[in-house]
Amino acid sequence: MIRVLIADDEDMIRTALAALLRLEDDLEVVAECRDGESAVTEAQRLKPDVCLLDLEMPGLDGVDTAAKIVRSVASRCVIVTRHARPGVLRRALGAGVDGFLPKSRPADDVAAVIREVAAGRRYVDPEIAADALSDERSPLTDRELDVLRAGARGETVAEIAASLHLSAGTVRNHVSSVLGKLGLASRQQATIHARERGWI
Repeated sequence: MIRVLIADDEDMIRTALAALLRLEDDLEVVAECRDGESAVTEAQRLKPDVCLLDLEMPGLDGVDTAAKIVRSVASRCVIVTRHARPGVLRRALGAGVDGFLPKSRPADDVAAVIREVAAGRRYVDPEIAADALSDERSPLTDRELDVLRAGARGETVAEIAASLHLSAGTVRNHVSSVLGKLGLASRQQATIHARERGWI
């Protein structure tokens, strides 16, 4: 049996997917989680073979959740998303995710991907992969992206500085550089721009 954990903050989608996967003879849904934090906790406790994670969850998103899971247990992770942006795919693969597919796929396809990943292979939806190859790369440095990520919920410069162990002046310099590179007027605009392209 392939033991599966599902994490999705939308109750209807999570429970429907769990019900459909339970119809498969070789899949056992061992946990259903509403957010990334509980998915990490349950993955560490249950050590499922595959974690099926929604990308857009409150708190920890699917990629951050996967990164925490793969660092602590031998589970493999698959990201499902309604908005498959190429930059997010690159971020997911960098975090150790083994599968990436859109929510528009039928349940049979999801089950097949779970089997592929459980067998040690990777799966990336072909259309998302093609888009990723043609998508623009981020002009921002890793540290500049860290600053945007750390301030994504409107944190102050001082809060960003504290979370990244930087001085406030260094954070301001990074923000200034980001705005110059992107030709934008505010940190909020830069964060939205970076999110839309999947850079953060």
